[in-house]
Amino acid sequence: MSDKYREILKRYWGYDDFRGIQGDIIASIGSGHDTLGLMPTGGGKSITFQVPALAMEGVCLVITPLIALMKDQVHHLRQNGIFASAIYSGLSHDEVLRILDNCILGRTRFLYVSPERLSSDLFVTKLRHMRISFITVDEAHCISQWGYDFRPAYLQISTLRHLLPGVPVLALTATATPPVVHDICEKLTPPSSLHTPPSSRITPPSSLHTPPSSRITPPSSLNSFAVYRMSFARPNLTYLVRHATDKLHELVHILSHTQGSAIVYVRSRRRCKELAEYLADCQLSATYYHAGLEPQDKDRRQRDWQHDQQRVMVATNAFGMGIDKSDVRLVVHYDCPDSIEAYFQEAGRAGRDGRRAYAVLLYHRADHGKLLKRIDDTFPPLDYVRQVYEHLAYYFQLAVGDGFGVLHEFDIQLFCQRFHHFPIRVQSALYILQRAGYLEYDEAPDQQTRVRFLLERHELYRLHDTTDHEERVLDTLLRNYGGLFADFCFIDDDFIARQCALSVQQLHQVLLVLSQRRVLQYIPRRQVPTVRYLQRREDPEHLSFPPEVYQQRLDQYKERIQSMLHYVESDDTCRSRLLLSYFGETDAKDCGQCDVCRSSREAAVIPTPSRDEVCRQILALLDEGGAPLPLPTLHRLALPTEAIDDALRHLTQEELVLIEDGYLRKA
Repeated sequence: MSDKYREILKRYWGYDDFRGIQGDIIASIGSGHDTLGLMPTGGGKSITFQVPALAMEGVCLVITPLIALMKDQVHHLRQNGIFASAIYSGLSHDEVLRILDNCILGRTRFLYVSPERLSSDLFVTKLRHMRISFITVDEAHCISQWGYDFRPAYLQISTLRHLLPGVPVLALTATATPPVVHDICEKLTPPSSLHTPPSSRITPPSSLHTPPSSRITPPSSLNSFAVYRMSFARPNLTYLVRHATDKLHELVHILSHTQGSAIVYVRSRRRCKELAEYLADCQLSATYYHAGLEPQDKDRRQRDWQHDQQRVMVATNAFGMGIDKSDVRLVVHYDCPDSIEAYFQEAGRAGRDGRRAYAVLLYHRADHGKLLKRIDDTFPPLDYVRQVYEHLAYYFQLAVGDGFGVLHEFDIQLFCQRFHHFPIRVQSALYILQRAGYLEYDEAPDQQTRVRFLLERHELYRLHDTTDHEERVLDTLLRNYGGLFADFCFIDDDFIARQCALSVQQLHQVLLVLSQRRVLQYIPRRQVPTVRYLQRREDPEHLSFPPEVYQQRLDQYKERIQSMLHYVESDDTCRSRLLLSYFGETDAKDCGQCDVCRSSREAAVIPTPSRDEVCRQILALLDEGGAPLPLPTLHRLALPTEAIDDALRHLTQEELVLIEDGYLRKA
């Protein structure tokens, strides 16, 4: 390991040495080798590309789908005196040009972009004139069609290898099964390397190998890639599955008996809000987050949680990627995820500071059927997909042979009402049609704010009684946008607000007042799904769905569901071992901390009473009180929680007791 890398680490981050395989990955990419790093959440992925980039000439191009991560890392780099920039939706054309020109002039060390940006003509043109040190692909599992989070835009990365021959690639991920690892390397390998004899491919120097005693797998070589694997084991993170008869009560109980920041994951946006409000009513500080919130609302809620002004974040899976908060003590899954990969990544957001943390999955017997139902919801029969395609043509009034390239706004609720469909299955059908190349479906495009002046320019100067805020907004619009008097112009809310020293909400209020005064016409930013036909409308019977578009993906999704069910319903194998074996680590040891390990330890010391005996004790406790009992009262029985839950399930099934609003009473 070169001393220059340690010097950079010490200078900018204050650490004396690297952790785990960080140093090995840095040495590999620093030597110009294509490199894949497999590191668990919290393993310090950002160090592996930021340190070598500072030791090399040129710009490090970082490709990531996470806008929150872009903003956060750019902020921290700039705080350390390192010039970094990010390009994401919401920037004006002039701002994007300025950022790209600074990269060409050599003033920028890191450029963060989303994979969708790679298909932009402007970006590609400017990229040809940049000196790129290496390409970093974060969340690299997204490039694999067999991964749980495949994103088609990631396939554009391979075009960079044509545009930038000889520039090495560093791919990083925290969730990849062995087949996905192979697929990542294959997708990112330069075309010329695919047919190169193995003996002539670049392999990492022997000095990069790590002693077997370190829980790090020595690098292997796949295509042109040196692959470094760090154990995904998280000794400080305890995995627990709680079989809960009443999830709401169990959640409140868990949060009330733990301390520190927490995330509660749910599947629906509606449940986010309802659950956060319920927790607040229970005197638990909570807020919520989902993709349907306005950007400024997302930022505010995220900031409140990160700064510990709110303890609990109730969220869909839209929250958490790229969030740099190391002291999360608890992650609870209220609803069961549909894959081990998703669960492992979300649960891994707890305890990134190395201190004891907990990942709890609440499981009810009804969840088994709900998980299996997701298979049909996510991959409806092809006859149904063809029916949706036909109804879509009726909805947009397109004849066979029409529609190529036309963008349509799509009101999915109205569509479902008109043709008697369910939104979840319609969305799934649209994504299948998109993978097959027939159309493009954008669930939530960010339609920018539009403004058009209703007064002539000379009339603006005769306005009276305008406030200081209104004067600033009008002046900023006139200085930054042309054609406002002729037609609608898209404006960038964030940019205008910054220029006027206003919040986005204040800007919207000013524009609303100006609209009411008939100074201008104002159409606020909104998110409306869109459908664009990529081919002329076909007869539904002629639609073709190759195996890799439908059947193979369906089979893999079924396997992921079954793996998830096996994880939550297994009671004889350590939770940590189950997770690690899924990712190819077959030599993992029992963690000694999960619910399975604890149950085994308790069983070895104290015999667990039979279900009949536990049921008898519960009924006796009910008779003794003579009134409904709060569920926490059952802990007075000094019995294992799992035994109490099992007895409650039996008693409710036999209709001997009822559970309502956190209370237990006789039926």
